[in-house]
Amino acid sequence: MPLTLHEAQAVITGAHERAAEIAAPVTVAVVDEGGHLQALGRMNGAPPLSAQIAEAKAASVALFRRDGAALRKMQENSPAFFAQLDRAVRVPILVGAGAALIVRGDTVLGALAVSGGVPGQDDECAEAALAVLAP
Repeated sequence: MPLTLHEAQAVITGAHERAAEIAAPVTVAVVDEGGHLQALGRMNGAPPLSAQIAEAKAASVALFRRDGAALRKMQENSPAFFAQLDRAVRVPILVGAGAALIVRGDTVLGALAVSGGVPGQDDECAEAALAVLAP
């Protein structure tokens, strides 16, 4: 069963609640398994560019089926390959902190990404977002 809109919105709320606790206005993007935007939430005060960054990071994670850290390692090992990817995909491939797969059982449902905080804050908010879906 795919991620529902209600679940996507709950993920965003979970990240925003943690962001408010640590005073980090962020944007959270949730994409489906194909990297298509399902939901986006930008907190007041989050940088305007954070919406595009969050969507690109989430789509990258979904399309590669790897979290942000694993994707970063791939990029470091194959910079020439990654330099050419923007020509082949709808959304730019962007590797960064605060990006994670959304998985149910063994099935990838999509991904989420947080943008607007410093890397540690983006990761912390992404973890809080995933915790919302934990059984």
